[in-house]
Amino acid sequence: MTKPKPSVSKPVPKDKPAAAAVIEKPVMMAVSPLAAKPKETAKEREARERRREALQQMLMGKRQEILKEIEGSLGQSLTEDQQRRLESARDVGDQALMDLDRELGISLMEMRNRRRQAIDEALTRLNEGTYGICAECGVEISERRLEAVPFAKLCVECQAREELLEKIEKEEERD
Repeated sequence: MTKPKPSVSKPVPKDKPAAAAVIEKPVMMAVSPLAAKPKETAKEREARERRREALQQMLMGKRQEILKEIEGSLGQSLTEDQQRRLESARDVGDQALMDLDRELGISLMEMRNRRRQAIDEALTRLNEGTYGICAECGVEISERRLEAVPFAKLCVECQAREELLEKIEKEEERD
């Protein structure tokens, strides 16, 4: 959870006018969600370990799905020699379609790889004990959200607030 540091004005020397005072912006200080927790009972520890194990299995399952998609895409690509033969036998329109198809395949592969990397980062956070905890407010992220977006770093409320702020910033940039 982050807490804003109160605004403090710096003292102004007597030889300068008061209007020259500098007011500092609030500084957001990160507070570890694990820092102020009371001792957990054996029952709570057991529930936390069960949740951790279920989340790890879910993440590993999603990771395996993505790896299968990547491997399937790689298996469908033509060898370089086959590609050359096909390219030499086609007209300009066919060549443009093949180029578009190839670019689309590359884009899909990059997207799948980014998802795999995000899941790898989530697994790292799980091992560190920070997975499933909102990076903004420190609240536990719901299981339903983690199943839908396994690499989520924010709870639904914080994510909605962040998206709203981004939308407002984009609108201000257009004006």
